Amino acid sequence: MEILFGVLGGLGLFLYGMNVMSNGLQKAAGDKLKSIIGLLTTNRIMAVTVGAVVTAIVQSSSASTVMVVGFVNAGMMKLTQAVGVIMGANIGTTITAQIITFKIEKYAPIIVGIAVAVWLFSKNRKVKQLAEAFIGFGILFIGMKLMGDALRPLREYEPFREMLINFGEHPFLAILAGFAITVAVQSSTASTGILLALAMEGLIPIKSGLPILFGINMGTTITAILSSIGASNTAKRAAAFHFLFNLIGTLIFISFLQGPTYRIITYLTPNDIPRQIANAHTLFNITTTLLLLPFSGLLVRAAKKIVPGEEETTRGIKYIDNRILETPSIATASAIKETLHMGNVAKESLENALDAFAKNDQKKLNETLSLEKVVNELERELSAYLVKLSNTNISQDNRETVTGLFNTINDIERVGDHAENIAELAQYKIDNQLIFSDKALEELDKIAGLALRAYVNSLTAMRNLDASLAMKVIENEGQVDFMEKNLRASHIERLNKQQCMPTSGVIYLDVLSNLERIADHSSNIAMAVLDKVKAQK
Repeated sequence: MEILFGVLGGLGLFLYGMNVMSNGLQKAAGDKLKSIIGLLTTNRIMAVTVGAVVTAIVQSSSASTVMVVGFVNAGMMKLTQAVGVIMGANIGTTITAQIITFKIEKYAPIIVGIAVAVWLFSKNRKVKQLAEAFIGFGILFIGMKLMGDALRPLREYEPFREMLINFGEHPFLAILAGFAITVAVQSSTASTGILLALAMEGLIPIKSGLPILFGINMGTTITAILSSIGASNTAKRAAAFHFLFNLIGTLIFISFLQGPTYRIITYLTPNDIPRQIANAHTLFNITTTLLLLPFSGLLVRAAKKIVPGEEETTRGIKYIDNRILETPSIATASAIKETLHMGNVAKESLENALDAFAKNDQKKLNETLSLEKVVNELERELSAYLVKLSNTNISQDNRETVTGLFNTINDIERVGDHAENIAELAQYKIDNQLIFSDKALEELDKIAGLALRAYVNSLTAMRNLDASLAMKVIENEGQVDFMEKNLRASHIERLNKQQCMPTSGVIYLDVLSNLERIADHSSNIAMAVLDKVKAQK
């Protein structure tokens, strides 16, 4: 029991240190991680590079592959892009094993002490973030040392040593062991850490370590498969591709490349089994990627056979997914895209409402009411997502962005409400066969065009962080206010002179009021853009 508790305690510290280091690196990378979405082109080499870099920062291929499933499910990434990122993630995760094999355990407490002092006393945000990464780095090695110390008594336990040695004679049993451990702990990083701890204590020969390592690579695919349950067909195909990729790689190495791999790693580091395992891990994933990258199209087709069916289309949530919360900076970027998507749905709703009113178009009216339900659903889902995002280990810049998004989605939802109000006024106009003069309709068309332009420009300003366009929106809002007052006054004068029907007049004034409020909400969105631009200077 003492050994078990020691291993669990060391593993806990190891994983905690890995998490702290990952969070620090993510915060320091910040905007660079956000911009990585723009690099996710159909260029396979770039996708592999992106996957390797992100995984090196996140420090977990399981986490980055789960994020890929989230990206695909959210529509932010196509399957053809995802396959390259998944391949790159397998390469990026080998960085962790390489880091662990540096024998610096005795310096780990000093690293933690210095990093904590820097974190406590530094006023520079970037320096504090890097200090946090070094704190995690030190804790990681302290955890490895605890695991090693706990496992040391097993050197004298012959049955355990014989079992590990026998794994070298029965590679498929060793693969199964590595697979089972990884599935149990749901982390290839953790199982690799345990394997390296055994190697550092001289408990496992390299011929046993290699097939266990291949099993660990297989086991890490289960996390993505579990994550894809309930996701879109494309997301499930991404998880299926990950499984096929690692399965084929393992079969190739076990069948043809295990001998050459053994000779290469023992030549490079003859007397260092932990380093040999780390090098084998890197060699396995790089070689598998080079061999299978040209055939990724065939693997995608195989994944589509495993997960048949058409892809679902929806007007609802497109860009946010809880899996992406693993990297708060990218999750913030996805929340911005979802907010713009919500804004465009509200714009479509408003356009339909205005057409329905002007042309007595029942079909457009019904479409407005349908889209308003979508806007409300988006508002609920996006608000819940932003709450979760704000509770992650998020940077201050991203926290301010999230706060701004709460206000913006409220403004967009209110624009959708005003579009619904106009549609309901159109329904009353149709049902009661109300007549409007050509002049009244012309006036409404003019102010409606100005209000719609202000709203569309506010979304464009938000997308591009365009301060000059945001200022133009605020000017437009003033023009709408001025026009609304003049039109209201002149229309009341027509009502007093009995030049139009009273019922029509009331509807006219209600439409004016809704358009004026739409311009107000557009101005609020523009003001948020100006605040963001100012904060970045």
